[in-house]
Amino acid sequence: MIQGIFYARFFPQEGTKIVAQSPPGCIVPVPGVSKPCLFDFGVLQEYIIPRKAFCNRYMTVGDPDGKSSVLGFPVSIPSPRYDRNEFIFNFGLVVDSDVDQIPYERVVRRLAVTFAEMERQSGYLSQDDLNQAMSVPGGGSAGNYNMYTTAIYEPLDTYRRRPIASLLEIIKEDLNNYGECMIPVDDANTVNMKLFPHHQPPPEVKGWHVPVAKMKFADVVDPTWDVTLQRVVAHIDGVSDVRRIAFAADVSLELTQLALRHLLYYDTILLLDMFFFGACYAPRPGIHDFVANLDSIVDECANYVCVGAAAAAAAAAAAAAAATSADSGAGRSRGGGGGGGGLAGDDGGFLHPDSSFGTPGPARGAADGDVGGGGVESSSAAAGDAEDSAGAGGYRISNYQLIKLMTTFCVGKTVTEWLKGHMDSGFDVLRFVDVRRLVQFGVIKGCLYRVHKHVVSKQYLAALATGHARPVVGGDPLQQYTDGRHTFDQIVTELNMTDADITDKLKTLPNAKAGDLTVLYR
Repeated sequence: MIQGIFYARFFPQEGTKIVAQSPPGCIVPVPGVSKPCLFDFGVLQEYIIPRKAFCNRYMTVGDPDGKSSVLGFPVSIPSPRYDRNEFIFNFGLVVDSDVDQIPYERVVRRLAVTFAEMERQSGYLSQDDLNQAMSVPGGGSAGNYNMYTTAIYEPLDTYRRRPIASLLEIIKEDLNNYGECMIPVDDANTVNMKLFPHHQPPPEVKGWHVPVAKMKFADVVDPTWDVTLQRVVAHIDGVSDVRRIAFAADVSLELTQLALRHLLYYDTILLLDMFFFGACYAPRPGIHDFVANLDSIVDECANYVCVGAAAAAAAAAAAAAAATSADSGAGRSRGGGGGGGGLAGDDGGFLHPDSSFGTPGPARGAADGDVGGGGVESSSAAAGDAEDSAGAGGYRISNYQLIKLMTTFCVGKTVTEWLKGHMDSGFDVLRFVDVRRLVQFGVIKGCLYRVHKHVVSKQYLAALATGHARPVVGGDPLQQYTDGRHTFDQIVTELNMTDADITDKLKTLPNAKAGDLTVLYR
């Protein structure tokens, strides 16, 4: 966000002065404004209108306090019509020091180029000073400017133009609120600018990556989109890898990767690794935020990974609504006692957060049974039935169980082994949790990372180092993947083999000696 915008000029007698600023008092103090300036103008003054060697180029200056940055493009226009044969000015922006300055660089350059050209053609900026001197009684005279400047321009009352101070205010407000501006300056000139977000070049998309949508493409896809992009987007489901998407969309792998990089550039998808039950995952430092339930991340995880949790919530809500209607009818017939009916189904068929897994949490309506009378009892029974029916479809398991599941991933233990360990302890994970979604959630939130498998052949590395490794016609294609730079996911995708097939094939590689191959996990 633009914190301030200003127009500075070098005067032959007075030196560097701020001619206009928005908001008032952001650069130099003005009467009636008590808000402090964004930076000390006296300290940065020599950089706002710098020496001639730094003119006509983009400059950024940091505030000594480290809070703000001044972006400017000092312009020097040499001409004999000016005092000292030179006109120097600068249109600058003040932004926070921690914001991305690249989008604002174009704005500063555009302001400098536009007003420099307007000054060369019609003396727009120098005439503004002349008009101020002519229009303010006792504020100066045209004698401060040479005869050429006074004779070439029309008087103020016949020249239709917008004051620079109001122009800067409109530019600042429009860019901050809308990201663009189109402002008429006078009868012949208009300032057109737009803030374009700066995106880093997207990473390479490999055939074994799995794209996950960060938005609902069905709501934004337009028939005018590229045909290839439309076909690729239709198959992004968070499960299929790039190779499968290319096959299903009937698009070449190269074009599919190019389309996905386009989506990555605009931050509409993210890339994950393929999910296998034979893969390993390990905790990252972000697991501490999950354990502490920072920003209710555990509740968010439960809504994403619990099997049938949403359906159970809807069923329980419907049952609670029906129970409320029944309670209100019973209350009217008994002369009251139906006030607690609506509370019985508030848990939505989920487990109570503090209860152990497998035991339905107490309905809050039941706690009011002594007050509510018989109506509450019927409501609690209805809620209990709703919970029983929800149990067949899925529960929202407790936070303790989710944290236990997330923190028990470790290096050297596959998902299958992790799953078997919980099953042996009496927790049927597959009945209540979508394991793929759990792993995916942990990776996206920075709680887990994928431990990749690499195979290294000492003999093959030695041959590469000495330059003796040559492709062998009819040789095993798996040999080229044993240099430690290729993951098993890449081998699975490119050779269309399973993890078990790769392991068996590595054991029978030709010329492989005992102990030559090593599988690294990293």
